[in-house]
Amino acid sequence: MIKSKYIRSTILPLLLVVSIVSHGQKKKEDIKQNRLTEFNKIKKKKKHPKTLVNFFKPMPIQAPLISKGTWGETYVFPRDTANGLEDSKLEKWCYWDGKIVKDDIGKYHIYASRWPQSVSHSQGWHVNSTAMHAISDNPIGPYVDTGVVCPEYKEGKGHNVVGLRTKDGKYAVIKSSLIQGSIFLSDKPEGPFKFAGEIKVDLNGHSKNDAYLKSGRMDNVDILLRPDGRYMLVGRPTVIMISESDDITGPYKIISDRVKNHPDLPKSKLEDPSIWYSGGMYHMVINHHTTNTTYHMSSIDGINDWKFRGIAFGQQHNIFKYTDGTVNKWTVIQRMTVYVEDGHPTHFIFSVIDTKKGEDRPNDQNGSKIVVVPFDGVAFDKHMQELVKEEAKNKKIIKH
Repeated sequence: MIKSKYIRSTILPLLLVVSIVSHGQKKKEDIKQNRLTEFNKIKKKKKHPKTLVNFFKPMPIQAPLISKGTWGETYVFPRDTANGLEDSKLEKWCYWDGKIVKDDIGKYHIYASRWPQSVSHSQGWHVNSTAMHAISDNPIGPYVDTGVVCPEYKEGKGHNVVGLRTKDGKYAVIKSSLIQGSIFLSDKPEGPFKFAGEIKVDLNGHSKNDAYLKSGRMDNVDILLRPDGRYMLVGRPTVIMISESDDITGPYKIISDRVKNHPDLPKSKLEDPSIWYSGGMYHMVINHHTTNTTYHMSSIDGINDWKFRGIAFGQQHNIFKYTDGTVNKWTVIQRMTVYVEDGHPTHFIFSVIDTKKGEDRPNDQNGSKIVVVPFDGVAFDKHMQELVKEEAKNKKIIKH
């Protein structure tokens, strides 16, 4: 009798509690599983999401496409020699690098590098490269070479050349690689440019390798004037550097680890980072030079949480396609930079060669040029905003 009473008063209530807890736990697990199922359904619907490469547009033809009277292998024929910047007869120059800057009267300027075609590509960029300026009436070209940027300083020597407008509206040209990372300024887009100083870096506890090559120089430097008024610098190591100074030379403080260490990117041979801001977020493209594949990353604040966005372009993509359907197949495609107008990327700039770098020899019929490809930045920014919004929604589903 006592044992039965004990069971009713003690054991049964405990069993009831255990049952309730177990049921509650199972219910939580069921809810979590249902949310995971819902999330996986969303993922399945997006088997082949768009990437940056889907937003390139055909190149409008500036001059008749030609196959004779110009340089190059057959797979870059017929081509528009008035697109971008090139020496169509290969009488003087090979061109490389480049970034488009628009002036106050609607002209477009490319700041890039060049070297004599009488030297090989390898010697050209290693030894003979100088910074130069070219001008055009529209972003596609043709661009007319007007000469060397600041020949008074080391005879204009420099590589990895890009340009931008400063906070106070001046024109800035950045050189690195062959000389220490340096900035040149002018009140006018065509110059004259004056040496403003070498780029100053605050390592902020990081290794020197996060800012400089073994040579002690900076390489692949790109600078962005952010919407918050600060300058943002990215070089070959891909750490994020920010300057609070109004002086474009810095100092730039390293405030992140290497973006290229992202697990979805190749583990080595990454270079040529280029940055821009559009659609309420920051973007970076990074080139894997052994495969001629460039990858796209994005971040809301441009410092933290860089997300892998897939291929920006690869050699398998026919991005050098004209409006008449003709396609050029360049062997080497590097140094991708971006031109942004009215808040959206409208054109991408590429350095290209018609043969392997080691096969571009002195005084031959192989060379390099700068190609400009139009881009549907409005659609791209809308796509990226929707993608970020969807990711935030999915994160909420998983979290709760």
